[in-house]
Amino acid sequence: MTFDYKVIIFVLASIGFVWASRFSLRNFHSHGFYRFFAWEAILVLFLLNVNYWFLDPFSLSQIFSWIFLLISLILIIRAVQLFRGKGKIESKRNDPSLVGIEKTTELVTTGIYHYIRHPFYSSLLFLGWGIFLKHISWVGICLAFITTILIIITAKKEEVENTQFFGEVYQLYMKQTKMFVPFIF
Repeated sequence: MTFDYKVIIFVLASIGFVWASRFSLRNFHSHGFYRFFAWEAILVLFLLNVNYWFLDPFSLSQIFSWIFLLISLILIIRAVQLFRGKGKIESKRNDPSLVGIEKTTELVTTGIYHYIRHPFYSSLLFLGWGIFLKHISWVGICLAFITTILIIITAKKEEVENTQFFGEVYQLYMKQTKMFVPFIF
């Protein structure tokens, strides 16, 4: 992919990210503020590595990359299914910084949520590191670490918001689960 196409993709995707985060970007206490920058870092990482996507497909880094990308896909699909099925998405949660699916009024603690609190952000972590493994570079590793830090901050900010909305139930849930990786972290 040429540099011109990469710039066009960056601009168009960034416009979409800004639109989705338009309310969050006004409030640096919102989890969406930091998520926006994580999305941007992943986008830049993707654009840096897109030309290496299918090169040397049986190398160890490519194999791990595809495993991470598959895990990312499974996590996001399952998390969305559970949120839609059990989260009771309602306008009652009237925080403008929340995007549609985040407006859950029931705490989801089944399925993947029984093991981790943030499968959406876990998915982004696996996505970022999966993209990084397509072509390992110093710039890429810096972006992968920046993404990781931003996602951790995003999750911590969201936990404050969830504790404010769900109260002690969420605090108990936090003690019983890991953030991103079951049984580990």
